[in-house]
Amino acid sequence: MTQLYPALLILAPLLLGWLLDLWLGDPERLPHPVVLFGKMISRGEKWLNRGRHRKLKGGIMATGLILAVYTVCRYALLEGTSWLGTGFLIAVNTIMVFYCLAGTTLIREVRLVFTALDRSQDNGRRQVARIVGRDTSQLSAQEVRKAALETLAENLSDGVIAPLFWYAMLGMPGMVAYKMVNTLDSMIGYHTERYIDFGCVAARIDDAANYIPARLTALLMILANALFRREWKRTRALLHFTALYGNHHASPNSGWPEAALAGVLGCRFGGPHYYFGEYFPKPFIGKQDRELSTDDVHTAVVLNRGAEALMLAIIVITTLLIWR
Repeated sequence: MTQLYPALLILAPLLLGWLLDLWLGDPERLPHPVVLFGKMISRGEKWLNRGRHRKLKGGIMATGLILAVYTVCRYALLEGTSWLGTGFLIAVNTIMVFYCLAGTTLIREVRLVFTALDRSQDNGRRQVARIVGRDTSQLSAQEVRKAALETLAENLSDGVIAPLFWYAMLGMPGMVAYKMVNTLDSMIGYHTERYIDFGCVAARIDDAANYIPARLTALLMILANALFRREWKRTRALLHFTALYGNHHASPNSGWPEAALAGVLGCRFGGPHYYFGEYFPKPFIGKQDRELSTDDVHTAVVLNRGAEALMLAIIVITTLLIWR
């Protein structure tokens, strides 16, 4: 039992926090660290994103915030544990895992898009605008469905698999630091006139932090399709499809989980869009532009939940083997 004690300190908060996310989703009425991160980034951007040397100033702000969050989190956990014991460590880590995972809320939001679209196209456009950065005012019903499913795939990596990966690599401080990385990218990592210099370093850090998780997410989705949908015979074809189209995206990472989902659904994602009033010619992922339906959401949710379960199983087994 003594030998397994470190493993229990790692795994108990992870599993408890994941169960809380599965049960509750994001706590809308409670203070959220990402909201605090957003305010810090917004204030820094308003103060620094002007005049000369914007790339340098943006890089200093991004790296400074990431290192500060990691250092403060690590120090607080060490000091709190020394004063209050391992119960404090487990409790705080559980709460932070809960805050850092976004699987349930993401699925809920995507389902709401399809429900709103059943009422009217305008309702669908307004609902999908909550979860995408593109201009949704002129999207067709098919484009609304595609935007929602693309977001579901992309944010499976950003909102679930990547945080779990960095928890496994660097513990809770690494997981929280990753959330700062991801928040920086979502706020200033755009190729628009305002952010192309200031957010350049933040975007590159996000690319590096998500390089392995994005590809791991695609692989887990394909494995989930084989295990939970019993489509083993398609596995080789899906791996080939994902390898072929994974780089067909403006982002070096987002295309991989999107390609995996497009392959499973037999549909086409991507294409040009407007972001903040600017036109971006994005490549297509896949060739079959078939009409999407609510059944496709059900399939995508199975893949998301299956990928989560597989990632947790990998972490649990690896941790137990290391600390046995």
